[in-house]
Parts: sequence; C-alpha cells; structure tokens
Amino acid sequence: MKKLLLLSFLCITITSVAQDYNVDLDYYLPTDVTYNKNIPTPKSIIGHEVGEWHVTHDKLVYYMTALAEASDRITLENRGTTFEGRPLVLLTITSPANHSTIETIRKNHIGLTESGSNALTTENMPIVVYQGFSIHGNEASGSNASLAAAYYLAAAQGPKIDELLKNTIILFDPSLNPDGLQRFSYWANMHKSENINPDPYDREYDEVWPGGRTNHYWFDMNRDWLPVQLPESRARITTFHNWYPNILTDHHEMGTNSSFFFQPGIPSRTNPLTPKLNQELTGKIGNYHAKALDKIGSFYYTEENFDDFYYGKGSTFPDINGGIGILFEQASSRGHGQESDNGILTFPFTVRNQFTAALSTLEAAVGMRKEILDYQRTFYNEARSEGGSGAIVFGDEKDAGKTYELAQILQRQKIKFHEVKNDFTKDGKNYKKGFSYIIPKNQKQSRLIKAMFEKRTTFQDSLFYDISAWTFPLAFNLDYSEDVALSQAGEEVTDLQMKIQNAPNTSNYAYVMEWHEYYSPKALNLILKEGLRAKVGMSPFTLENVTYDYGTVMIPVQNQKLQGAALNKFLTEVSKETGVKFTGVQTGLTKGIDLGSGQFRAIEMPKVGLLVGEGINPSDAGEIWHLFDTRYDMLITKLDTKNFGRMDLSKYTDIILPATWGSALDKDDTEKLKDWVRTGGTLIGFRNAGRYLESNELLKMKFKKKQDTAKAITFEQRGDYFGAQVIGGAIFEAKLDRSHPIAFGYKNSTLPMFRNTTLFVEADENSYNNPIQYTASPLLAGYISKPNLEELKNTVPFKTGGLGRGQVIYFTDNTNFRAFWYGTNKLLMNAIFFGDEM
Repeated sequence: MKKLLLLSFLCITITSVAQDYNVDLDYYLPTDVTYNKNIPTPKSIIGHEVGEWHVTHDKLVYYMTALAEASDRITLENRGTTFEGRPLVLLTITSPANHSTIETIRKNHIGLTESGSNALTTENMPIVVYQGFSIHGNEASGSNASLAAAYYLAAAQGPKIDELLKNTIILFDPSLNPDGLQRFSYWANMHKSENINPDPYDREYDEVWPGGRTNHYWFDMNRDWLPVQLPESRARITTFHNWYPNILTDHHEMGTNSSFFFQPGIPSRTNPLTPKLNQELTGKIGNYHAKALDKIGSFYYTEENFDDFYYGKGSTFPDINGGIGILFEQASSRGHGQESDNGILTFPFTVRNQFTAALSTLEAAVGMRKEILDYQRTFYNEARSEGGSGAIVFGDEKDAGKTYELAQILQRQKIKFHEVKNDFTKDGKNYKKGFSYIIPKNQKQSRLIKAMFEKRTTFQDSLFYDISAWTFPLAFNLDYSEDVALSQAGEEVTDLQMKIQNAPNTSNYAYVMEWHEYYSPKALNLILKEGLRAKVGMSPFTLENVTYDYGTVMIPVQNQKLQGAALNKFLTEVSKETGVKFTGVQTGLTKGIDLGSGQFRAIEMPKVGLLVGEGINPSDAGEIWHLFDTRYDMLITKLDTKNFGRMDLSKYTDIILPATWGSALDKDDTEKLKDWVRTGGTLIGFRNAGRYLESNELLKMKFKKKQDTAKAITFEQRGDYFGAQVIGGAIFEAKLDRSHPIAFGYKNSTLPMFRNTTLFVEADENSYNNPIQYTASPLLAGYISKPNLEELKNTVPFKTGGLGRGQVIYFTDNTNFRAFWYGTNKLLMNAIFFGDEM
C-alpha cells in the first residue's frame, strides 16, 4: 500500500465542515439499507443526537441496554466494573440464527487455534471481530460513534446487513475506559456554549489535570493488554481469549491538525515476531477503509507515524495472538468544534469518520472472511511447530509473592504452566516448589511466551512509538532459565493460589520476618498501623540455625499493645493476608547482631504525601497512588500543587515528587519544602524531578552533559536522528550494595532496572554512596543508541543525601512503571520505611 492513498473526493471545504455542528442520525448512516422503526434511535433514549453532546458513560450504557432489549441481534453482558464501579459492558451482535447456536460457533472458532484444526472447514464459519472504542477517555469520538454503529447493526434491513450478520460475530465494546470517558464528557459538556466557540484557547479545549485520557488511577490503559494489571483490561482479555477474534479495532484520536490514520503502521517498526502475512492482510483491510473514507470525502493516511512493536497495545496485542489488530486515529476536536489547519473540525465530523471506519472493518471482515480464518489456523499450527522441546523456569526462592503475580499474568493470557516437581538448581539459582513454575515451550501460546520472555537488543529501526523491551522475568526481578528439561515439571497448575505460610510458633520474646517477600511492606504497614513496635536489622544474623538477611524486621513481644496469644493471632492473620512468613524466636542471642543491638533501628509509621496536580506527570503519580492503595493498602495523601503553600507539612514523614511537566512548585513552595526536609522530612523524587532537586540545592549530584552534534544528517533525516537518541523504554543491569537500606529485601547482587530517560548521574567518588550502579555492560533488553550506552555505563540511578535533619532521595527512572514492574517496587518502599537510615 502506498504511504498516502489518493482521494477521489477533494471537495470538502471549511464551510461544509463547519456546518456539521448540528446534525441528525442521517448524517452518519448509509442509505443503501432501510431501518427498522421498532429499534430505538440514540436520541429517543439519551435525549440528544449523536455528536450534539459528548455522551456520558451512563447514557451510553442506557442506550446499549435498550438496544439489547429491542433487538434479537444483540445480547448484552456486564463483565465486571471499573475502579469507580461503572459496568464493563459487551454487546455480542450477530444474526438471530447465529445467536441460537452461539456456543457451538464459539467452540468451532476456538478449534482453529487448537491441535487438529485442519479437520475444520472455514467455508461457512463466521469471522469474529472485536470492536473497541475510546480506550483513552478524552478521545471520545470513538465511543460516540459506537452509538450510531450499534444502531445501524440493530436497525438496518436488507440483503447487505443480513449477509454481514450471518458471516460475522461482532464483540462490541462501546467504552474501553468508562471512568475516563465520564470524566472527559463532563468537562466538554460543562463548557459547551450555545454558540460553539472553536477558538483553541477556549477552556473547553484545555482539560483540568489529570484529564480524561486515563482510568481512575491515571493509567494509560492502552499499554495494559499484555500485563493485564487493571480491572478493565482483565475483562477484555477474558473476552479476547474466550473468542480469539480475527480482527480487533482500536479507535483513538490524535492532534487536531491531523486527518485520519489507519494501519499498517511504519513497516520497519513492526515486531519481528509478527508474521509478514499479518501486515499484508492489514494492508488489504486498509483498502476497504480507503474506499469508505473516499466515499465521504475524508482525508487519511497510512504507513506513517505509528508502529506495531509493543504487544501491550490494543492494535498490536492481536498480532501475537493469531489475529489482526487495527489502530484508527482521528484528528481530535477535543470538545464540540475546534479551529484546525484543515478548517473548523467539528465533533460530529470526527464521529462520522470513526463510524465509517467501524463499518468498513466489518465489510472487510465479510469480504476477506475465509482468508483471515485460514490465517488464524496457520498461525497457531506454525506456533506449535516453532515451540520446540524443553521449558522455561522462573521463580524466587525467597519471594513467592512476585512469582505468584507473574503466574497470574500467564494464567490470564492462557499460557500453560506447571508446578516444579522437586526443588532443583540451574545456573546457580535455586528453584523451589511453591516458589517457582515451569512453562512448557511446546504449546499453543509459544509465540506469546517468546514475546514475553525474550531479551531483544538488535532492531531493524531505531525509533519506537512506545517501549522497546518488556521482558517479564526481568520486570519482576525473578530468576529464570529458558533451557530446562520438561522432566522437571510437576502437575499443570489449573487453580493458582497464593502460597500460604505456616502459622508462626508462639514466642514470649520476639518475632522476625525477612524483607524478601513482595508483600513484606504491606505486612509491616499492618503491624505499625496496629500500634505495634517494629525494628529493622541493619546486618545479617543467624538465630536458631536460620540465617536472616539485611533488612529483617523484628517485632518484640514485651511492652506491646498486643501480648501473648493475641499478638501471635494477629501476626498469623497478617501472614495469611500477605503471604509473609513470621518466625517466633525464644532468645535474642545470635551469631551476628543480637536482637537487643543498636543495629536494630526503630521503624516509624509513615505518613506519606504525594504531590499531584498541575505540573506533575499524572501517569507517574497514578502509578504510585495505585501501588500504595491497591497493593500495599497504605494511606497516601494526594497534595495538590495549587494548594501547597497553604498546607501544614509537619504531619508528613515522607513526600513524593513524581516526574514533572514544567514547573510544579514556585520559589516560595520550594523554600517551604526545603524547610520541611531540614526539620526531618524525607523527600523522594523521580525522573526529571532530579533537575529540580539539584538546581534548588536540595540534593547535590552531577548530571552528565552530552554534546549532540548531527553530522551527515539531512534536514529530512533530522527528526529520525534525534528520535534515535531517545531511550523510549529499555532494561539495564545495575549492581547492588545489599548492605545499604535501599537494597534491603533483594537477594541477588544485581537488579534489572527499567529506564526511559537520558538523565545520567555520575557516580560518587566514595563507593559506599553508590549502592545502585549500572554495570560496565548494562544493556539487558531493548534499544539504546551507542552514544547513550557509553554515557550510561557506570552511572547511578539512585542518589541520596542529607539536608538538615532530613533526607532527600532520588531515582533517575520510574520504579513503578505501568504497575507491572514488580521487581523495583520495593526500592520506593525501602525509601519510605528506611529512608532515615540512609
């Protein structure tokens, strides 16, 4: 397909687009069918025309429910709720005859992905299409178009629609992000004028922080298709694997001055695990989009800007699962109508383009039905033949929690795995039953397994729309080997459960817990919240023939709020809730530091503030909020930057400054923050907040300065040249000083760390001030330019220093990335609980 397909309709004018403010349903609908008057129109249910107002999620669900009640072509199911309690609805749309045998159709379709699929015929098999709208809530033309599309599929009459419904099972997801859609629709509607003002400076087009793009915890959910950490994602991934759709569409918006994009993306940026035929079929489907958009005179482009590399996006995830993912990007009005380089871009116009692409997708599905079904069958047959023999083992002999969380992802992605038959050692790492699992390579999802576990460092292109590495065992900081005999595998895991520790033996002296388990911070917080005293050991020790590592937490029995059996019962409940092991000990005499030593330091109950609001990166802030609130059940106070000057900071032990957008705190705010640190507070900064810390003399450190001179680069090439110097997201190896409190709970001497900045901090001349330092050969997975790799070597991703009686702690990169970088979450927890010991 050519990069730009020529349009056959070039007569759209600014005037005609501007007239599209007030339209009725006929503006969107094809005229080659008739419409059943017994099917309710959107206006008859929600009270306004499609595109007249931004539909709220409650009205959207109300209409979809009414359609399902009125039409025998539609069934509706609620697959769960968002964090804010909104339903995650799905419409299954097909002919009444197909509905009567829908489970048989589903099982036959799934059969194409299984062994023995060659016995199935695709001659009359329906194709399955998943249509998803507006995963970014403020890219609302998709969900608003779903109103018209659902009406069309329910009400249209004639041979054309009969043929479509007979040959297609449509999994129709009208809002992939209900919370974000609701937030944005409220904003856009609240600022709508009777006389729509298209001035881009109007408040309607400038959302208040954090905007409607994200979900409740401010996550970009279009990066969660592979990690599956959010409830919205889990619902749609369950649907995906229940059906394995052949085509999945993902309706988005982009800059106001753009036109309309559909895939394929840039060919050189396609993940090499994606079959070439996938992209060829995507291109053929694109011809249907081009024809449909030509017919209504809409401009578009393809094979530019966007790529198909990271499998965690909606338009790329199907590509590694035997389907075809298609991204649509519509120029955004970001409200009801906005000035653009192409004239006034009205909201109804954007809705019509999305509606048109939704229908052209279905036309392509019918026209290419057998070809695409046969591709799916071939994909899985080839995947099984590529799997080979042997297995992958992963785990952590000290941390069943992280191991369990990765196993949950495998389970959600329908990857088969087994218990370890017996404890064994491989490459110097111990794999214990209950702490490790084995994945056979020869299975249906062998390509998805490879995509999740491979460490790729060579690439055809040096530019990436998103991250270039996401190796899951590295993200979880788990030991793993890709070369294990399948004979090490025990029973297949079909009922995954968190490991339950034995109840602690009763002690009248003290209880100890190691800090290795992922949920140790949750356990410690529960203990401190109960009003119990706890101390952390600064050195290892051996007690009653057990060796305890750096960071072991000790809970004395005497002089506690709970005594005797009550204390034991409480710790037993904490253990059940967190999976953390407690051991009752009968003496304080050890080999190493005794339990009464000053090397056991009292731990204070943290009171944590998180800076949010204008000037703060909402994604980074949301990841921290989510970590505290949903993983560790720890209270965290969101401190809005606009009110910072009026706040009493004395109540907080720790304040977190996430990555910033511009200036978050003014001069007076900064002085107030410095005074708070001087009086004993711990300030923790991330990413580009380091520049703020250094320039305002909160923390002394030296950033490397790199001269970047482009030689033999043309004007046309300049964008690609500078883009190649970006670290979009890769994984690097750092060495750890495990005696430093920031490294408590880590059993290995190295740590894989995610990085997507070019902030390089020079190491201190005193080695003890470099507890985390990149190695001389740090690249583990992903892309980094050679100059940047040289700059990164032996630098430090962590820096800390005292200021008065307080402490300032800095991480160059995000330790909480997208909620699935479990392996470095504990760094932040160590900063919270043990920061005053650094």
